[in-house]
Amino acid sequence: MTKTIFKALLILSFLSCSTDPKEETPVTEENMYFPPVTGSVWETKSISDLKWNQNAVQPLLDYLELKNSKSFIILVNGRIVLENYFNNHTASTNWYWASAGKTLTATMTGIAQQENLLNINNKVSQYLGTGWTSETLAKENLITCKHLLTMTSGLDDTSDEVDPEDLIYKADAGSRWAYHNVYVKLQDVVAKASGQTWENYFNNKLRDKIGMNGAWVQLGVNSVYTSTTRSMARFGLLMLNKGKWDNTTILNEAFFNEATTTSQNINLGYGYLWWLNGKANYHLPQSQLTFQGSVIPTGPADMFMALGKNDQKIYVIPSKKMVVIRMGDAADNVNLALSDFDKTLWEKINALYQ
Repeated sequence: MTKTIFKALLILSFLSCSTDPKEETPVTEENMYFPPVTGSVWETKSISDLKWNQNAVQPLLDYLELKNSKSFIILVNGRIVLENYFNNHTASTNWYWASAGKTLTATMTGIAQQENLLNINNKVSQYLGTGWTSETLAKENLITCKHLLTMTSGLDDTSDEVDPEDLIYKADAGSRWAYHNVYVKLQDVVAKASGQTWENYFNNKLRDKIGMNGAWVQLGVNSVYTSTTRSMARFGLLMLNKGKWDNTTILNEAFFNEATTTSQNINLGYGYLWWLNGKANYHLPQSQLTFQGSVIPTGPADMFMALGKNDQKIYVIPSKKMVVIRMGDAADNVNLALSDFDKTLWEKINALYQ
């Protein structure tokens, strides 16, 4: 074969294999963004950049305002896509998380465990001493920290009070799921195990590390967290990233995975104080009934949620790399965690990107 023919064949071979360079360039996936721990800088992403439906934005905002919302944030890959405030609420105003803050307690329990200060499989009385309930010693000793994390303590849920005389035997620990304020005893467990006040340990190990503001306040028998909406979004972003803040592990992934998967076989829609979407059935607060289907049928199946009284919401959607926050007064009627608002809100959010 002559050199000329060989060159020609090489050129033909190259041309037949080559393609438009534009097609060859791989689409680089956008990196996850974490806002600086101090200051108010936070990158944004526009609806048009995401190729979402701009026409769906105003109906969503109108609905939020109509339903007594005070604030609303959507993050995608950590960047703010929507941030809106209503009814004289501002970016610097603190508001209560209500039961959405239960997930902060779960997270702190996990952090204390990874520091070898406690083990969630140990009985609560190992940390608080015996007599923290009015049960017999044998029954009280059945209750582990994990039972408090999963709402399966077996204690009577007709009262929110958590003094020993109010913590009454209803069933053996692990045999009954009931939404109960007794979970707050985990804050005492963490304080005892760490040798610090609950608030100091929380601030040092979680709040300050991810740039949240806020404080714990005692409202009656409830220990309630209050913060700005962006602080709630920071916590949601931490959970979207399985307990990591940028390259720093705040909560180890093993505990995160346990917390956000079904934790017992009674309420499939419940992890460690997190609500889980997309399961076959679920229970509601103050009910022993089993409801078939997903907690929020209009929401993504892989979504996990922090849900608080009067519609305080953190929705985390791993498949969409999305966090959604809503704070405000009750959308309709006063409620403990779930309401019809969730269903309609997700119809409005879905319209943004479907």
